[in-house]
Amino acid sequence: MTKPAKNTICIWYDRDAEEAARFYAKTFPDSSVSAVHTAPGDYPSGKKGDVLTVEFTVMGIPCLGLNGGPAFKHNEAFSFQVATTDQAETDRYWNAIVGNGGEESECGWCKDKWGVSWQITPMVLTNAVTNSDPAVAKRAFDAMMQMGKIDVAAIEAAVRGSKV
Repeated sequence: MTKPAKNTICIWYDRDAEEAARFYAKTFPDSSVSAVHTAPGDYPSGKKGDVLTVEFTVMGIPCLGLNGGPAFKHNEAFSFQVATTDQAETDRYWNAIVGNGGEESECGWCKDKWGVSWQITPMVLTNAVTNSDPAVAKRAFDAMMQMGKIDVAAIEAAVRGSKV
């Protein structure tokens, strides 16, 4: 038995914790599924022997997926923020999430098919909107506000004060 992390993010799923964890492990570096635990007895949303919890890591963050049933739904109050280095990495993660039954949102946000929110955020955007020059930060922010998936070239153009 492995020693549990001192602090673990517990994510509630209806019945798909293992499927979600395996998708995250396949999609993101430094991610894995370390254990799948079945219920020792019947519970409100399942039966003895059903997958109850899944221990997994997403980009180095320890998580526990709990198959708690349909009572609680995910919302944007919790999200994973993934810092990307370029457009190719941004596209890869965005397309993996959205293309696997997820949905697009605005300003770099999307949801996976289980309803978990993700911010796929190029570092160029983070650096631009926190720039010490307020005019640069505002241009980058205004450009971001028009986007779904972040367009790195458009953010870089906004930083320069030019068009793509």
